[in-house]
Amino acid sequence: MALEMRDHCERCTTAALPHDAPARICSYECTFCVPCSEAMRDVCPNCGGELVPRPRRAVPA
Repeated sequence: MALEMRDHCERCTTAALPHDAPARICSYECTFCVPCSEAMRDVCPNCGGELVPRPRRAVPA
């Protein structure tokens, strides 16, 4: 099962998060931009889990 690479922050919804952009995710793949994650102290507001750096994926050519 592949990691779902969501393309927007679930908190501010205005931050575009392409596959190669830094982002934070929890174990349920909730996705946040770095500033929002830092504002939430790296805790997912949906599940209470830890937000960690999302692996980057190369953009397909």
